[in-house]
Amino acid sequence: MSSALNLSVSSSIQQATKPDWCKPLPRPEYKALERVKNADPWFEVYKVAPNTFAIYEPHQAEEVISYLIVGKRKALLFDTGMGISDIRKVARELTPLPIIVLNSHTHDDHVGGNWQFDTIYSMDTAFTRQNAKGSSVDAQAEIAAGQICGELPKSFDAKSYRTKPWTITKFVHDFESIDLGGRSLEIMATPGHTPDAISLIDHANGLLFTGDTYYPAPIWLYRPETDFAAYESSIERLAALAPQIKLALGAHNIPVASPAVLSKLVAAFAQVRAGNGRCKPEGSTQKLCEAYSITFLLSASPAEVH
Repeated sequence: MSSALNLSVSSSIQQATKPDWCKPLPRPEYKALERVKNADPWFEVYKVAPNTFAIYEPHQAEEVISYLIVGKRKALLFDTGMGISDIRKVARELTPLPIIVLNSHTHDDHVGGNWQFDTIYSMDTAFTRQNAKGSSVDAQAEIAAGQICGELPKSFDAKSYRTKPWTITKFVHDFESIDLGGRSLEIMATPGHTPDAISLIDHANGLLFTGDTYYPAPIWLYRPETDFAAYESSIERLAALAPQIKLALGAHNIPVASPAVLSKLVAAFAQVRAGNGRCKPEGSTQKLCEAYSITFLLSASPAEVH
């Protein structure tokens, strides 16, 4: 990883060294979505379905997307993003209702704002409990040189940036439903990317929130916690839901996709796992492997990157 951003670097220098990944932004797909005004320039908010809001962080390389799902009595915030700016304030601009936080998984870029909330539901795994203690290692890598597009918020302290600890108020399980009042969400365990990965199904509205199990960018499957067999089972389970779903909503880059992509995801992963994908080195320890226009970022042997 590159060294952390130097706080003394002026915004003009940051703009002069604008990383390649952010030069094509904004992504054209957002033009078809209804943008909702919000006060914090770190975030962009889009209405992707009735009472359903994508909270997008376009100024960091992960391009994380959290979702606020609003019922009549409660709202659920599916992920809390990077923790670089105040996602609680953004959510409060969208609803006055009590908010439950539920994470698609507990990688640092999805739990950064957890500490701001009183009600946090989590999967009951050792991976989750460890991450709830907080960490600085992954967080500092997220603000390394080349990871930020534009300026960090003025109130942000890069030197002290870390994933802050949070308190789990309730453990949840596969098939469990959460009633928001006139709107029910079903939890689906989809391990593979991480042991605690989940997806959410809004059956009544035909919405499937896929977290990092699917998103339209290279899907990270290279970390020690990755489990290929579990991931294969999870994506097959998601693909079986496609006839019931109107939209698949992933956690990075672009919030909406056709459910048809889920069967393509299964086929692509099968090709890559069988060694039939088109692969190229990515850095010194990873490779990008593509099939059917879906790309996976995988670990690579020394022979594969030299």
